[in-house]
Amino acid sequence: MISFRPKTAYDKDAVLVLLGSGQTHPRFKKDLEKGEVYPVIEKGRVFLFAGLGNTDKLSLTDLRIQVRKALLSGYLKKARSVEIVPHSKNDTAIISIIEGVAIGTYVWDKYKSRDKEDKTVKDKHITINAEPKKAFLDAVNICQGVSLTRDLVNDNADTITSDYLEKTVRGLIKGHKPARLEVLNRKELKARGLNLILAVNQASNKEPKLIIVRYDGAKKNEGYTAIIGKGMTFDTGGLNLKPTGSIETMKIDMAGAAAVCGLLRNALALKIKKNLLFVLGVAENSIGSAAYKPGDVLTGYAGKSVEIGNTDAEGRLVLADAFAYVVKNYKPSKMIDLATLTGACVVALGFDYSGLFSNSDELARELMEASRKTDDRAWHMPLYPEIKEYIKSPIADIKNTSNIKGAGACTAAEFLHQFTEGTTWAHLDIAGTSYADGHGRMYYGHGATGAGVRLLTHYLLHN
Repeated sequence: MISFRPKTAYDKDAVLVLLGSGQTHPRFKKDLEKGEVYPVIEKGRVFLFAGLGNTDKLSLTDLRIQVRKALLSGYLKKARSVEIVPHSKNDTAIISIIEGVAIGTYVWDKYKSRDKEDKTVKDKHITINAEPKKAFLDAVNICQGVSLTRDLVNDNADTITSDYLEKTVRGLIKGHKPARLEVLNRKELKARGLNLILAVNQASNKEPKLIIVRYDGAKKNEGYTAIIGKGMTFDTGGLNLKPTGSIETMKIDMAGAAAVCGLLRNALALKIKKNLLFVLGVAENSIGSAAYKPGDVLTGYAGKSVEIGNTDAEGRLVLADAFAYVVKNYKPSKMIDLATLTGACVVALGFDYSGLFSNSDELARELMEASRKTDDRAWHMPLYPEIKEYIKSPIADIKNTSNIKGAGACTAAEFLHQFTEGTTWAHLDIAGTSYADGHGRMYYGHGATGAGVRLLTHYLLHN
């Protein structure tokens, strides 16, 4: 829990004081190096002084990292409440401190036993010495959407099924009149011809779903922006089975759909004044005698036939049907999708930048600006006319894999592009950014990061 008050009170179990080079405090006169922490015990209360170094050169990313490091210090382990004294009253710095607290100290410990005396930061009451401005309260709200996304991605694949995601969405919109729900289950998907989603899911005993929330936050004559998330609740790779070393974290292949849940939560909490569609294309790519096969030719909702070059290129099939259904039935003015789509994007950009593809330079610029403002990073990648040749099929209208080696993230994006039907569109490939393996990176710990939630919340609020 995070709260605000304009003046220091020193009435919590612990006080965290952030100090830049040359800054001092009545209880502490030493100049600390960046990353250095120094505890002072006074009448049973811990004052923890944390060095930020030269604040003129301190990036907001680094500020979040230093806040995270200080709050996770063993000196604050048993504190139930912590007061944070910022080094600056600048709004951007305060928002970064909020994110350092809420995002930096997130922990997934649902299945982990721990000593009752040990308190993770989510168990603590954090008070930040700052006015409770709307921008700060909004930042807390946005971080809660990020945490929801992370919880969904981190949980077991057999827990976060299509039924669970539908239940989550229904819980989010309950009591909210601007939101209306459409859910297509297996029977409805078959009746309407969404055969690509059905094929991907056909070896699974779980129900496939297309979940759509229509959020009316603006005037009726204003267009809808559709936010579409890839929701592979587990991806074995199908008959093109993923090997050991690649399959273990494939519960994260629904991170796009989880991000849509986080964005839906934020839109409702912040009362975003836009007409929005929140879309989850949900399936499980399993193996078995019923699995779809390499070499199959399938025809989806758009009426285009698709040659299956690889059953592990399944997410783009689910999204293709989702795109086609949304375009025909809801006619959005814009579409933005989030998908853990390709390992090739990780090869190209690593783990700190999502790949951004778009058929609109204006939309791409707006999303890149939101990326810079939020530190939810993206890099603009190319779509170009020649790339259409790489996904041609001799036996179908299109192929779900490329005919050349290389440009895997680009050819996957072009496959999606073929199902936009001229709608202004952007694609965020979050394969690398959605999960921090090992001991984490930047100001994220181990596990899901909530990639795309801050970026798109900011975009929806300011464009």
